Amino acid sequence: MSDVPAVEAVTAAAYTIPTDQPEADGTLAWSSTTLVVAHVTGGGRTGIGYTYASSACQPLIENELATAVAGHDVFETGGAWQAMVRAVRNLGRPGLVSYAISAVDTALWDLKATLLGVPVSRLLGQARDAVPVYGSGGFTTYDEPAARAQLEQWTGEWRIPRVKIKIGESWGADETRDLARIAFARQVIGPDAELYVDANGGYTRKQAVRMARAMAGHDVTWFEEPVSSDDLDGLREVRDQVAPDVTAGEYGYDLAYFARMVGAQAVDCLQVDVTRCGGITEFLRASAVAAASGLQVSAHCAPNLHAHVCAAVPNLRHLEYFHDHVRIESMLFDGALDPHGGALRPDPARPGLGLALKAADAEKFRVA
Repeated sequence: MSDVPAVEAVTAAAYTIPTDQPEADGTLAWSSTTLVVAHVTGGGRTGIGYTYASSACQPLIENELATAVAGHDVFETGGAWQAMVRAVRNLGRPGLVSYAISAVDTALWDLKATLLGVPVSRLLGQARDAVPVYGSGGFTTYDEPAARAQLEQWTGEWRIPRVKIKIGESWGADETRDLARIAFARQVIGPDAELYVDANGGYTRKQAVRMARAMAGHDVTWFEEPVSSDDLDGLREVRDQVAPDVTAGEYGYDLAYFARMVGAQAVDCLQVDVTRCGGITEFLRASAVAAASGLQVSAHCAPNLHAHVCAAVPNLRHLEYFHDHVRIESMLFDGALDPHGGALRPDPARPGLGLALKAADAEKFRVA
């Protein structure tokens, strides 16, 4: 049909935003975060999507991926996604390629919903009005005043009833400080809020088990990446021996990755990241893989991008309200959602993802 809107243009831009102070976890330190924004135009409207990755995604989006989706019916998001995946066969699906696909896929869903005049959450089939979040940051570089201020904002000002801090400092080389920081966090948030920890793969297997037992008195219920997420046997071994839920999955770039992790019985809750896994299209499929094995999913970071797809996933546990991304999304997008009360609520009056880039504000950070 000649009147069916088609993809007319795909563009991208990259922005590098300095952190508000030095940040680190158990295995990495950083001082800035790069946001890559994709725009897909068709039917007289433009959809927006983004990922947190290298600026190297920008030419990939504007070349290989733009060519792959050019002329596609904007309503056939599945076909456009498949075209992108096929086009990158010789580039390799994992890593930056999947980040780039994710940005374009979310932009396509935003465009489709915008043209239909509905929020993405309604288009997908909303399962809930509110998406539970947990406060996330607690970097190993924080001193006690910085950590206290962040924890008190989450649980006090914003009334978020679950929080996460980073441990595993220097690849697990400072267990004493890790345990002291866990005790401090519990003291600040009180007995009622849930306390989570994330080692970012910094511990060895038996070390992770010892640490879980040592932190037991502080009622830690979530132990993220106690060992490398590539060590499925290790994750399962730790999971079998500790009380907190063991979780991983944020580095999943395709459905096979999630199937292997679930099949290995490596996690109690599967993490999925819409900015890495292949976008909304693949996030829904990964969630179904988890559901088939009786598992919930937790969305990793990028809270304002995740809110709509999370609202449509029946087996969702919660969404990570990550400090770096919260700060960037609040600075650079109109429509950023309010976490007060511990949940994000997609606005039913705003079509698409409900987000618009503040182009003038973002320009000073532009690198590509």
